[in-house]
Amino acid sequence: MPDTLTLELPTIDSAIALAGEREVNLRTLTRMTGAKIVMRGQDLLISGTNNQIHRTSRILRALEPYWSVGKPITDVDLQTAAHALESGQESSLKAMQSDNLGKNRKGEMIRTKTFRQRHYVEMIRNHDLTFGIGPAGTGKTYLAAVLAVQALLNNEYERIILTRPAVEAGEKLGFLPGDLQQKIDPYLRPLYDALHDFIEPEKITNLMERQIIEVAPIAYMRGRTLNNAFVIVDEAQNTTPAQMKMLLTRIGFKSKMVVTGDLTQTDLLPSQVSGLSTAEKILGQVEGTSFCYFNRSDVVRHALVQRIVEAYEAQDL
Repeated sequence: MPDTLTLELPTIDSAIALAGEREVNLRTLTRMTGAKIVMRGQDLLISGTNNQIHRTSRILRALEPYWSVGKPITDVDLQTAAHALESGQESSLKAMQSDNLGKNRKGEMIRTKTFRQRHYVEMIRNHDLTFGIGPAGTGKTYLAAVLAVQALLNNEYERIILTRPAVEAGEKLGFLPGDLQQKIDPYLRPLYDALHDFIEPEKITNLMERQIIEVAPIAYMRGRTLNNAFVIVDEAQNTTPAQMKMLLTRIGFKSKMVVTGDLTQTDLLPSQVSGLSTAEKILGQVEGTSFCYFNRSDVVRHALVQRIVEAYEAQDL
């Protein structure tokens, strides 16, 4: 007969947070550890060999700071906790869990979810120029936006500048309806969305009118010096080498720049070289710059996104 351990959870909310939607987390834990896991009210029953029970219990205890207060556990949380325990990084996991980057408009604490995300945040904090390179859903732009907003609120910088190239899957601005601003907005929407998670829409409008927050295509950066600003360059794989050089030489005094992109998702013409790949080759050893490379294990969107990225990587697409 297999042994059984009963873990008593403090509240129904903690049970729901731990189990996940339709108890998806329990099924994930079963695949990871081999243990049989059943939720009965506020009791979690873990059955299996001593090793299976012990491993499952350790993973759950490592995530107790989340589920004990009703914060939903994700597949990435489970994978990160398991990796931390297997590699002797329990102290790093605790440090990551306690490092609150800020609160969103719902009052939820924002934390990094993987060790590479935490490394990325530390790079941004400690370098004037940081490159975040990797697939969609790894939090490259979102985490940079979180740090930018918090830095602005703490008066560390006078303004935030968000920019990206207006290049998308074969479309050109001239084919879009409306005036110039209306043509540009669709390309900048992901940056607006990141801001809206932290700042009320009416406040964003006010800050933009006062140019404390500026969201603009890369073409608007030419000829400027960006002093005392936190600059985020998104979708940088769609810049040309000339555009990238122009952007990087805009960095002014007391400024910080974060450049994000996915080299596998360029929308440039086949004959064009990506400015991001060129910068990667040229600036790798330049003092003051840092590069953080994400992979599919860092995808923190729906679990299906991670599987999609993995499937495409397997076909070298």
